[in-house]
Formats: sequence, C-alpha cells, structure tokens
Amino acid sequence: MAPVMSFLMMGRDMRAMEPTELLFWGVMSVGVIAGFALAYPANVWLVARGLKHGLMTERSADTGKANREPVAEIQHAQMQMQQANASGHAHHEHGHDMGPHKGSGSHQMRSDATTPQIAALGVVSLIALGVGMLAPANWLNLRLSARDVGGVIMPPGMIMDRDTPADAMRDMAAADPRLVSASYGLSAKGDQDLPFRMENGVKVFELRPSVVRWQILPDVTVDAYAYNGQIPGPRIHIRQGDRIRVNVTNDLPEETTIHWHGMILPNQMDGPAEITQKPIEPGGKFSYEFTATQHGTYFYHPHAKPDRTQALGLYGALIIDPANAADEVAADDDYIIQLQEWLKRERLTYPSMPMDGGMPNFFTINGKAYPSTDTIHMKVGETLKVRFIGTNNGFIHPMHIHGGPFEVVARDGETIPASARFLADTINVGPGQRYDVVWKAQRPGKWLIHCHIPHHTTNNNVEQKGGGGLMVVIDVS
Repeated sequence: MAPVMSFLMMGRDMRAMEPTELLFWGVMSVGVIAGFALAYPANVWLVARGLKHGLMTERSADTGKANREPVAEIQHAQMQMQQANASGHAHHEHGHDMGPHKGSGSHQMRSDATTPQIAALGVVSLIALGVGMLAPANWLNLRLSARDVGGVIMPPGMIMDRDTPADAMRDMAAADPRLVSASYGLSAKGDQDLPFRMENGVKVFELRPSVVRWQILPDVTVDAYAYNGQIPGPRIHIRQGDRIRVNVTNDLPEETTIHWHGMILPNQMDGPAEITQKPIEPGGKFSYEFTATQHGTYFYHPHAKPDRTQALGLYGALIIDPANAADEVAADDDYIIQLQEWLKRERLTYPSMPMDGGMPNFFTINGKAYPSTDTIHMKVGETLKVRFIGTNNGFIHPMHIHGGPFEVVARDGETIPASARFLADTINVGPGQRYDVVWKAQRPGKWLIHCHIPHHTTNNNVEQKGGGGLMVVIDVS
C-alpha cells in the first residue's frame, strides 16, 4: 500500500492523504481491490509451481492420497526405529530414511520451480517495490501532507514536482464548494452602483468579499469569490475631489486586501499585503480612506494572492467623474466591459492561470458568457462610450467592434488630448489596462463587440448561438 499512497500525491484531491477523511478510506478500499486483482494471477502461478499452498485454488483429487502416503511412511519408519533401538543396530540406516520427514507431521511442499525462477521472482518484486517508492519521491514533494495544503483539490493537469511548495498548491486549488454562502442565478447582475452614506463629509462604502455560486450560462455556474454577492463587484461611482472611505469585512476563508488600481493616494491605502499593510485575515476588517484627485476609468482588486483571488472573481470598477463636466468626453450612452477568464472542470472552479493545468475554458464579460451577456440597444446616429477594463489575469484580449471604427479617447484613466486621439476597430486590452473608446452606430443591425482570439468566443470550446464567451451584441435600430 505504500507505493499506492505515494502515488496519491499525483492526484488532485489532497483529502485522499488524510486518514480523518472518508475519501482516504475510499481510496484505500480501491487500492485493496486493485491489489487483489493484481495478486491473484501471481498467486495462481506460485501455486502451480508448488511454491505455496493453493488456498485460493482448487486442489486435485490426488492431493488427499499424496498427503496420506507420507504419513504411512512415517509410521512404518517409527516402528523400524523402535526395533532398531531394541536390537541396538541398524540405527544409522533407518535414521537416514527418517531424514526427509524429520520434524514434520504433514507433507513437505514439492516444487518444480527452479532456483533461477525463484531468484527472478524475488528480483522483480524488489524492483517493483523500489520503483513504487522511489519514482514518486523523484517526481513529487512527498514532504507535503493534506494538512499542509489544507485538503485542497488540484486542477486537472496540474504541474507537480518535488520542488512544488504547499503555497503554490493552495493557490491553484479549487474554490471550496462547502463554503458557498449564497447562490445567484442568471438574472443576477454584477457592476451595480454601490450605495454610500455620508459621515462628516466623507462618502462611506461597505465591501464584503465572500464565497458564492454564480451563474454565467444557463447550464454553467462557478464557485467564486465576490464583493457583496456580485461579479464583477459593485461599481464605486464618485466625483473628482470626493473623499471616500471603504470599509472591508473579510468573509473569505483566506486573507485579502484591496488595491485601487492607478490611483494617486496615501501609500498606506495602496493595498499590497505585507508591504503597505498587514493582510485582512478571515473575519477581519480594514478601512481605506483617500481623496480622489483624478478622474477617469479605474478599478479595484485584491493585492493578497491576486493570482488566485482576483481570478476567482474579486474585481470591480471605480469610475470617477471629472470635477468640471466639460472635461468629460461625452457620448449618448456609457457601457463598461470587465473581462475575466474561468476554469471550470468536473463541477469545480479553479483560478485560471496561464500554465499547464490552469488554462481557462470559459470567458465572461461583466460576469456572464455569451449568449447570456447583455444586449446594448441603440439607434442609428447615436454614440456609445465603451470602457474596456482588463480585470482578468492571464491574457491580452484584442477587443474588436463590428460596424465601423471607434475613436480611442482615454487610456488607463487619462484622457487623450483631442489632437492625439485616433481611430481603430481593435484595441489590445491587457491585464490592468483600461481604454475608453467612442463608437458611432452608422447602420442598423446587430453588431458585435468581441475578443478577436476565436477560442475566447467559445464556451468550453463549443460555440453556442454563433459564439460564446467574450461577445456582446449591439442592436441598432
């Protein structure tokens, strides 16, 4: 069983290594069954060669006779021995006959196996045991236990070698479905305006990250981390010059912080864990307070294990209107697009990462995958400002709009001077980047906004109703 338990480290559910878990005993049972299935043919071979008793095989009809014959021989030899002792001679001759039966009340095993065969069997057994123990030791970090990694479940195809630390395994693990605090259906929307209250001239907002179940398609849900039960998190919409305070209560099973991406603010409010602040532990609280000196398109996200927690859904838009309304690039409508990548396999949700075993198979705009994304309704001649936000972690998405070019008016929150603005129909939106573009509806019909990487417009590699993933329809009448 030792090799079996070693190879369990190559599996994805670390609970299989913990004796207090039911799964451990289930795996052990499978191991016993597999061991029996493998041992049975070897046992038959050993019995056939006379190397062991055939407890699991049927003995031939001659076995009883064969067993009785040595007993009769022993009794005859004992009578001869008594006669020899009485007469004082012939002891050596009869003692020689007794040799084969000395110290035995039953028959000796008769084997037709040769010494080389027995030696070969022993060598093969030792090699199998050695490979079973040494191979995992060379491929895996056998110093880790289920307790070290929190009994987590690894993604399919996870990279695992003997140098893999426990922290890396915890970061790649699935969101624990047992910790889901609320479920939200297809009608639930993210990016809803976050209400605030005024306290001594300060706008006070509340954020609570927690584990939720979020529906991205009619037949697909993800176990995710969400601010206030929304993916994306609620929109914080303020005006340049506002002083705000954001109170964060951590309902996650792991630590977190919030970074205000692109903002000029006091260093202690910036959010990097262990650099500008201690992480907010599970059940802990922290308040961020600063004055918005800029305007434009920004966003917030965690800066404690962002490769995991942001990938599981922790991000939201921060929109700051200019103090002078004339500084705003006007459009008839305003639409925010927040990009994300998801890895959903075997009913579990893993943080998507650009590595073997971590590649995404679902893609969302504002928490939904096409055909469950929004439809934007416009009329010919109207303009639409689209705010692209790279809230995702892993890919640069070339975002394209059908039906004519758009004008790029802002980048990373900074308005581009009118003389430097340019026309394009595709813009590369990388993680952390923001672009504001203005598109004019020139012809009636259904026009697409989509990522120009075809795989990113599928759902688990399958198109649905003409596409999937990172697609939004603009319906122009």
